[in-house]
Formats: sequence, C-alpha cells, structure tokens
Amino acid sequence: MPVNPGDTSWVTIATALVMLMTPALGFFYGGLVRRKNIAYTIVQCFVIFAVVSLVWTFWGYSLAFSPSFHGYIGNLDKVLLNGVGVFAPSASQFGGPGITELSYYAFQLMFAAITPALIVGAFSERIKFRSLLIFTVLWSTLVYSPVAHWVWNPSGWIKQLGAIDFAGGTVVHITAGLSALAAAIVVGPRLKREKIEGKPSNAPFVILGAALLWFGWFGFNAGSALSASPIAVSAFVVTNLSAAAATVSWMIMDTIIKGKPTATGIAIGAVCGLVAITPASGYVTPASAIIIGLAAGIISNLVSTWRARTRLDDTLDVFACHGVSGIWGSIATGLFATIAVNPTDQGGKNGLFYGNPSQFLIQIEAVLVVAAFAFVVTFALLKIINMFSKLRVTPEEEEQGLDLSQCGEEAYSPSDTSS
Repeated sequence: MPVNPGDTSWVTIATALVMLMTPALGFFYGGLVRRKNIAYTIVQCFVIFAVVSLVWTFWGYSLAFSPSFHGYIGNLDKVLLNGVGVFAPSASQFGGPGITELSYYAFQLMFAAITPALIVGAFSERIKFRSLLIFTVLWSTLVYSPVAHWVWNPSGWIKQLGAIDFAGGTVVHITAGLSALAAAIVVGPRLKREKIEGKPSNAPFVILGAALLWFGWFGFNAGSALSASPIAVSAFVVTNLSAAAATVSWMIMDTIIKGKPTATGIAIGAVCGLVAITPASGYVTPASAIIIGLAAGIISNLVSTWRARTRLDDTLDVFACHGVSGIWGSIATGLFATIAVNPTDQGGKNGLFYGNPSQFLIQIEAVLVVAAFAFVVTFALLKIINMFSKLRVTPEEEEQGLDLSQCGEEAYSPSDTSS
C-alpha cells in the first residue's frame, strides 16, 4: 500500500500539535509556582524536550518499538533510527498503514518528551538542574520505554493481554502520575510549605498553558488514529467534551468546598478531563466522554483537596491530576468502550457496559501493574541518583529562588522583589 498523503499530512500536523503541549505545560506549571521560580520551571520543560528528543532517537524508540524480548522490552535494532522507513509505509504493524515509520517515530517522540516533563510538577521549586537531567535520561530509558513497549508494541505483554490504551492514559499519565507521587515522597516538602501551598503567582499563565494544552490535545488523541479517518474525528469530539465536562465539575466542586470557583482550579479541571479521556478517546461515544469528564473533575478535585491536608508536597498536584484521572480514564475505557465507535483492527473492543466484563478486568490489571512499576522504579531511581548527585537544592538556594540559583536569570526585572 502506498503512502497516503492525507494520513501523512494529518499525522504530521498532530505531531506538531503535541509538540506544542510541552511548552504549554511549562506555562501551566510556571504560573502555579512562585515568581522566583517561574523561569526555571518553564525552562525545565523546554530542556526536557531537547534531552528526550536525543534519548528517543538514540535508543528509546528502539527499546519501545523494536522486536520484543518476551514481550517486555525491544532490542536495539532501531538505534539511531536504523532501518526506520522514510518512504515505505512500514508503520503498518503499529496501526498506521498509510504513513511511514519515520512519521510514527516523530509522533511517538512527542509523547515520550512530555511525559517526564509532567513529573516536574511534583518537585517544583526544589530540584537541582543537573539531577533533573540525569533523572530524565534514566527515567525515559527505564520506565517510559518499557511501558510503551508493553502497551503499544504489538508484541508487548500488556498488548497481548488485551488491554487497550488509545492515546496514552496508561503509558503517559499513569506512569507520570505515580512517578510524581514517588518523587514527592523522596524529595520531601518545600521549606515553609504550609505558608505557600496553593498560591499561584500568575493565573493568566496557568490559563494560557491549559488552553494550549487543550488545543494540543486534539493532536494527542485524534492523531493517535494515525490516519485522517472517522476514528480521528470521533477522538477529537470526545476529547473536547470530556475536557468541558471536567472543567464544569471541578468548578462546581471548588464552589462547594471553597465557596467560589478559582481561575487556576478551572484550568486544572480541564486538564483532568483531557487526561481521563486519553485512553478511551478512540473507543467511546460522546455521552460516555461527558460522564468520564464529569467524574474526573470530581474525583481529582477530592484527591487534590485531601492531599493538601497531608504532609505530602506534590507541588502542582501531578498525582491528583494525571495519576488519578489517568487511572480513572484507563478503567473507564474498560467500562465504556464499544465497537460501535471503533470496529477496526486498531483494537476496538466492547467494555463492561456493552457486555464484555473481561475487558474491565484486563484494564484494571494493566493499571495496577503499570502504576506499581512506575512508582517502585522511580522511587529506587531517585534514591540512587541522590547518592551521587543531590536531588534538592540547598535551603539557601531554595529561599533565594531557583531562577537565580539554578539559571542565573530572573523571570521579572530585578526591581520586582516579590516572591
């Protein structure tokens, strides 16, 4: 089958949309931290994109999508994109017969890049730059690439088990969310955390970042159809509906709990809805998407409210947003998936509510395994890194602000001394 120009164009556009999500995340996170840490927070996302671009090209893509070693990890056949097709539609084994494998590599790169950037929110305002870069390389290699292989490689053991994840609820959001939980525990809370909890410095940055994430997510989910097809359109529509529903449900929860809706909370709610629909986006109806989004806004809000009352300092609530919504979305896929939406050979299946309870159980098994793997490996990884490269900045550097202590620059003019 020849390369399809329409499919190639759509996947290329979707790839660019997903790339936009990493700097968008930088602004989203940057607005949530204190002023003295804004520039450093944004540049972490920027640099992670650059570093992972190289890691994914050198060995990450090969570990994820080369021929499998017993379903657990790929080999090194595709190191430095060796044998990755530029002209022939060689990505058909991954569900995209109209595109080249080079297109598939580029699209998957954007997923690999944003995932470790998500974790940054768990230890914002206290992580050393050098240690972050070491962690990014090792985490991308030892956590992300194996899980991507398990779930998306046709020979991966979770794929063979029958679990479905259309656009990365398991691979991206559960791994990031549970890794963030481990990171928050290992790194420990910020200094004077009780005085600064939940005090964003720049609400417009948060809203701008969330809006750009919403925009880029159309490429994230609809692009995962790997073709300009009805499935892509369906994924586009349900992505928007879930985000809208979660925005509203989070807003209602804030009003009930805090007495009024907050601007940053509304933005966070939208992201929760986007996270929750990600694994289900190619398999569910619009009505199901609304239910998934409404539940995501409520559940994640409750977890965020609970977390703020504990000693756990997940600075930007990565676990509540990405971990909890990702878990809910992956389980909900086993409830609401229907072949009426996706009867194709991409893996569309019926869920529990459409007469297939086994799919629900399979989704739970996949969630539990990936969550445990991400948490345990990240916890161990951070402990090991800390032995030869301290994770935390010094108290003096933290008090000064990481813009100056780690980057030597400030987000705002020196005359602005507020923190």
